[in-house]
Formats: sequence, structure tokens, C-alpha cells
Amino acid sequence: MAEETKKERRPLDPNSAKYKLNQIAAKAYSDAAEAKARGEMVGWCSSNFPVEIPETLGLYVVYPENQAAAIAARGQGEHMCNISEADGYSNDICAYARISLAYAKVKDSNGGQEMPQPDFLLCCNNICNCMIKWYEDLARQLQIPMFLIDIPFNSDYEVSDAQLAYVRAQFWDVIHRLEAFTGKKWNEEKYKEVMGYSGRSSRAWLRATAKAQYEPSPFNGFDLLNHMAVMVTARGKKEAAEAMELLEKEYEENHQKGESTFRTEEKYRIMFEGIACWPWLRVTATGLKSRGINMVTTIYADAFGFVYDDFDGMVRAYCNVPNAINLEHARDKRVKLATDNHIEGLLVHTNRSCKLWSGFMYEMSRQIGEKVDVPVVSFDGDQADPRNFSEAQYDTRVQGLMEIMEANKEARA
Repeated sequence: MAEETKKERRPLDPNSAKYKLNQIAAKAYSDAAEAKARGEMVGWCSSNFPVEIPETLGLYVVYPENQAAAIAARGQGEHMCNISEADGYSNDICAYARISLAYAKVKDSNGGQEMPQPDFLLCCNNICNCMIKWYEDLARQLQIPMFLIDIPFNSDYEVSDAQLAYVRAQFWDVIHRLEAFTGKKWNEEKYKEVMGYSGRSSRAWLRATAKAQYEPSPFNGFDLLNHMAVMVTARGKKEAAEAMELLEKEYEENHQKGESTFRTEEKYRIMFEGIACWPWLRVTATGLKSRGINMVTTIYADAFGFVYDDFDGMVRAYCNVPNAINLEHARDKRVKLATDNHIEGLLVHTNRSCKLWSGFMYEMSRQIGEKVDVPVVSFDGDQADPRNFSEAQYDTRVQGLMEIMEANKEARA
């Protein structure tokens, strides 16, 4: 989805990680459609719901957030948002929710990823509480059950034993209720297998994103926005683990050969904060690339790497996603990424759809800028509604960031 040259638009090498990852992401939806056609139950699942649960139970699930991003990237976000707004939903609520609610009504993605209609919903609020009302509305509209895991915002730095016990109980409650509803049975051996693949996928993904520590980076940071779809939909599958390990290998080979998927000179390195502007992905990518700015790291990608060794470790991992932790913990995660990857600036997407994320970014980005000693610039936008983005504003802010980074380079020379 990022800007590509004509050479890059040629058919992909079927042995490449990019080809394999694209196939895995697409297969999640085709498998669910085929299961639905066979008469099996299919669910819609929030992106940070523990994927290990449906994977172990053998349930087919698809992801409305991924689908909404795909619809928006293909230019149909505004159309779908208008459908929901005509039904009375405010345009102040998340654009992913508006697109999803419209899709459930019209059953047509207008060029985006098609999804079978759900028989049940899997919801986890560790990324936002809007998710609960969105999925409740889907459940009411479609007259199907919603299975909720509540992971409270953690005002402490670490996950306490009390929080662990509270969330662990909910994991098991959802497992047992899904068993009763679907007729599928939990199997410990299957869970250990899924846990192993999830760990392999996550570790390889995090090692791959960490290759940005090399200067220049062996990849264009916008690659991560494409590849992370597999970490959302399929990280508990063997093919995902193998493809992520291949991606890590390819990035290391790029470094050894002095090559990169960033197809121009890397003059500046930045961290991108926030969800991508999917309707304007080409514009945002080009605005950076044309100035030799590589977005080498983002917490958005690393957030889908879950590293743990047992069931309790899994519970703790899902309690530690970026939007469920306090400002200090969230800041420190970002400072580590910024330091490890030698960034020279921070570009912050003030995302109208994501109030929680954007709300605390003003203070967090200030603290990151101070700790890492880099300039911070923000722009207004939206993850899926194209009406909330100004190309002129974005271009002006990126130009300003580049000029500050250039002046800093000259001062340190």
C-alpha cells in the first residue's frame, strides 16, 4: 500500500517474505468465507483479542479493524462513514467503527476486503473502550452473542497479581462459554502448539523490526504497516512463524548487501507515532520519501509482538499493549525504540478517531522529545475517514521537521 515504483509493481517472487505474508493475510478471509459456506460458525474479532483462544478452539475469525483499514486504503472510507452517519452515528466516533457498522448493514465493502457475516463477536477492550459499544451495537444489530474480555487500564507500571487474576479468570470464562456456544473443545496440546507458533511469529517479527537499528535501515518503515496484518490475523499459525522468520532473514541480508526497500537515500530517520492514515497512505509515504526521510520505527507495529512462555505470561502480555498501560510505561517503550533505532525526529499523527491514543500524546511526545533530544512535529488526521486530513498541513509539518533535523545535523557536524 505504500508508494511503489513501477519495478516494485511487477509480480512478486513467490519465495519472498512479502509474497508469503500477503498470501497469509488474504487466506485468513478466504478460509473464513469457505468455513461459512460449509455451515461453520464464523466470528468477528477485535485486533488485540487473544488470538490464541479462537486458534486453539479451531474457530474461524476475521478482523473488522483490518477490513476497515483496507476499505479506507482503497478510497471507500468516506462512503461507508456516510452510511453510518445517515443512520445517526456521530462522525466523532471511531471511523473503523463507522465503517464496520455500515458493512454489517450493507454487506458490501466497495472494493475492500470482503468478510462473511458473523455468528459471534470476540471483543477485548485493551486497545479502547469504544470497542465495547461498537461490538455491542453489532451484536444488537445482527442479534448474535458478544464475548467480552475486560482488560482495565493499568495505572501502575507493572501488571499486578490482582490484575493477572482478574483477567486470567475472564480468559477461562470466555473459553468455556465459547465451548458451550460453538461445540468446539479446548485442548491443552493444541494450545501449546499455537503458543509455540505465536511465540515464533512474535519473536521473529520483533527481530525483523529491530533491523532498523542499522544505518541505513534495510527496509522502508511503511513496509511494517503492510506486514503487521499477519501479526493481527495469523500469528498463531505455522505459516506465519515461517514467513516472519523469512522476513527477518531478508532484512538481515539486505543489510549485509547494503540494500534496502527504502528506494532512495536515507537522509533522516524518524519514529512515526499513531495509526497510519490509510486513506492517505501514498501521500504520507511520499511526503517523507521525497525528502529522504525514512520512518524506521513505530510502536504501532511492535504492539502486535506478544512474547510469553505460559498461560499467565500470555495474560500479562495482553495486559501490556500500548493503550492499556500508563503514560510512563508507554513512554519508556517508545524511548527504547527511539534510542535503539537512532531516530532524529518524531512525527505524531493526532488521530481524530483514536481519542485515547491521541489524547495523551501531547504530553508523552513532549517527554519523548526531551529524553531522546529530537524535534517533535504533529499533524491532524484520521485512520480511516479521509475528511479529517489536510495534505497541505501534512506537507508543511513534514517540511518543518526536515528543516529542524537538517539544522541539527549541521550543528553537530
